Amino acid sequence: MKTDRESAGARRLARNATVIINPIAGGGRVDVARQADLAMGVLERCGGVAEIFVTERRGHASELARGAIARGADVVAAWGGDGTINEVASALAFSDTPLAIIPSGSGNGLARELGISRRPSAALDVILSGMDRRIDVGELAGRRFVNVAGIGFDAHIAREFGTSRHRGFARYAWLTLTHLGQYRARTYVIETSGARRTISALFVCVANSRQFGNGAIVAPDARLDDGVLNLVVVGSRPAWRTIGAMPSLFRGRIDTVPDVWTLRISDASISGDEPLLFHVDGEPVQGETTLTACVHPGALVVRLPHRPVSSAR
Repeated sequence: MKTDRESAGARRLARNATVIINPIAGGGRVDVARQADLAMGVLERCGGVAEIFVTERRGHASELARGAIARGADVVAAWGGDGTINEVASALAFSDTPLAIIPSGSGNGLARELGISRRPSAALDVILSGMDRRIDVGELAGRRFVNVAGIGFDAHIAREFGTSRHRGFARYAWLTLTHLGQYRARTYVIETSGARRTISALFVCVANSRQFGNGAIVAPDARLDDGVLNLVVVGSRPAWRTIGAMPSLFRGRIDTVPDVWTLRISDASISGDEPLLFHVDGEPVQGETTLTACVHPGALVVRLPHRPVSSAR
């Protein structure tokens, strides 16, 4: 007999929830007191008990999530963007404690993929009566990710975006367009499934989910619960050709663009002739000259809106 957590349609009530709020997600300080009151009100309405925490620095969300697990929380909710979700998910991976999401970031890639509402009250309701489902967790250079990781131009933009005073999709798009003409493609050696390939690429994406965020579909065939990752390599190209291909990115047709190579993988090694900058769920990290990627099938429990689904999309 399947347990609740093994069943895609399971419903569980959260009686002891921890909510972790990033006060600067999405580009500016938010009304944390209002967020906390809303969370308390929704959870207590159904007899739940809520602990509310506010992050103070990078890495703090992971610490708070580990503390919640130790105290026996029924569910831990990340209220923020993809970076906050990454920290909380990384701490919850390989445990039975589910991750809930209240999206408030710039891209909200994973929340969009899981069909979670941008309305906080609706997302909070999922904590109470959603269904639990296991999804895969990716790993690149020892750093876990739940949505997308990447090397090259997208990591470069993630670093620029992270230091920008302004946030949001418009800022991200402006950075992309202004840096395309300046960025120099790198040569990578990619080894996977016994094959070795050397390629000059704009970027190398390792995707667990389909999209970067804001509807940009970088890996159209990716599924969160299929036990593999999708490797997407965008070859070196003039800036004008990259700009011309952007409509295909938002239509979910990037795999039809010339010089784009895709492959389903369980592990891979990506090497360059200099230390590689990479990102995990939009958070930039300076790595070594060789990075290894792998997948951990079903390593994370997520709480989804209660609706029948055939895959965690």
